[in-house]
Amino acid sequence: MANEDGSGKRFANRPPAPRADAPRPDELQHFIQFFAFGNLPAELWAVSELFYALAQKIADLPSNPERTVALRKLLESKDSAVRALARCRA
Repeated sequence: MANEDGSGKRFANRPPAPRADAPRPDELQHFIQFFAFGNLPAELWAVSELFYALAQKIADLPSNPERTVALRKLLESKDSAVRALARCRA
């Protein structure tokens, strides 16, 4: 993943801004808010950023119950991955 400046650095010094496309339905907004990682310590951004990017792609899939399940399970996975990394750093 290249930064906006094309530098090729994988992770920026701050989390990406929310996407500026059309507003998302409430159901999607409910899930997407939990993938934001600006509230996390910077050392946890690397793992969380990957889940954020994937959540954005899943949110673009057709609206149906399986998309909701995919987002819910991805959120569970993200939480577990962040906790696993946080434990190693503690």
